[in-house]
Amino acid sequence: MPEVWWRGPGTEAKIHTYTGNAMDTYTGPSYAPASIYILRLRPKDQDTRATMYLHQGSGPSGAFPELPSDPHVHTLGVGMTSVTLSWGPSTSLTRLPHTQRIYDYCVLVNRKHNYHNLCAAREGIRKEQEKDKKRQKKDKQRKVTVWPILKNWWWQQWDAETELRDQHDDLQCVCKGTESVCTVSELVPDTQYYFDVFLIDRLNGTSAAYTGTFAQTHEEARPAITPLREGELRWVTFRDGGSTSGEFFSFRPRGWQQSGLLTLQSCGSSEKIKVTISSKGQELSSHAVGEDLAQIWLQGSPSYLIHLEREGTAPPRQAALGALKASVKMQASSAYHRQGVPSLPTTLQIKSFNRLRSCDSITLAWMGTEERSLYCVYRRRLGKGEKGGTAPCLGPESRSDTERVVCKYFQELNPRRAVTTAVIGGLEPGVAYMFDVYLMRRWGIPIKYSSKTVRTRKEC
Repeated sequence: MPEVWWRGPGTEAKIHTYTGNAMDTYTGPSYAPASIYILRLRPKDQDTRATMYLHQGSGPSGAFPELPSDPHVHTLGVGMTSVTLSWGPSTSLTRLPHTQRIYDYCVLVNRKHNYHNLCAAREGIRKEQEKDKKRQKKDKQRKVTVWPILKNWWWQQWDAETELRDQHDDLQCVCKGTESVCTVSELVPDTQYYFDVFLIDRLNGTSAAYTGTFAQTHEEARPAITPLREGELRWVTFRDGGSTSGEFFSFRPRGWQQSGLLTLQSCGSSEKIKVTISSKGQELSSHAVGEDLAQIWLQGSPSYLIHLEREGTAPPRQAALGALKASVKMQASSAYHRQGVPSLPTTLQIKSFNRLRSCDSITLAWMGTEERSLYCVYRRRLGKGEKGGTAPCLGPESRSDTERVVCKYFQELNPRRAVTTAVIGGLEPGVAYMFDVYLMRRWGIPIKYSSKTVRTRKEC
């Protein structure tokens, strides 16, 4: 009752109350004693916005779109970067002829929660935009005066009025239209998203909210990682038509120093292998591995991820489908009490002395290192017209024990004088032999010297 001077002060009677963050509807007959109705809205937590609609008269207003009997949003498919949604079509939309289009579906996506109505969604978007603006303002260090504050306040009020007039134009809908199926793409793998669908009546400026859903995108496919055992010699092959992502291995060096040595050698003469070393998601180094032995020093991490992949393209070969395209030999070992990679010989050439060549023996010489290492010499008799030569990546494990003729330790601290020799006897006169020398090391794969072919004298 309003205040009237001859009746006394005004009085209020509470008709309806509601507390929440969704949508509330009050419907009832006229309250006979009252002539003034008061609607009070009060935010309980923080500043917010609300939209209201008043309809007088009996029967439905028809101002709000109608939802189907099942108002839930359903998930048709979930991928690594996309989600497909579907929902029941609204009867408000299906009743209209195709020429009239006053309704639109709007699909919104966020990472926090579902929204009960479009007003709440708009408010959430507005607050996120305000947070972004505050971050940008903090980045810009400018002098604060009274005029900018008043100017900002004025434009905020102007923007608020503009938003009320164009309340549906600034919505960032991932899908908009009359179709009841939507595929949301460009999502982040292994992330939970919330999806809401709203049916907007552009004629009356109203909307209806479906019951939203959420989905977790699939995580990225993790490649199989093979652990490398201490000192294990492993062959890695790449075949035509195989995986393009390469091969992954892990290695954990022993000892408190957490240091190790990775040695690799490619067995393909026309293609290189790229090796990438990383630890805890950070790339440490990257190398191209060819026929020459590659030594990679590992230090400072408890474990390492080793990624091998083909680098470049090789020339076409006359081979059947599935033939070997590239191969690499690899070994990882813990390096106790070492500060760096082992030294290598200055040259891998083998020299034979013609003056010391006889009918049943020859003398070979090669360069060694300043570290004490074992050198083994292998020989193989060549047939008539047969050419010598052994693949650089083939180690002594591929040779027969009958071909090994001598093994000796050698060490010379002066690299310029690190030359050792071996006299190979028991040979046949006038016969060609192929000799191979292998440097057997405590760490890393054996190093093969270039093959040397020598023919003994026919007459002595």
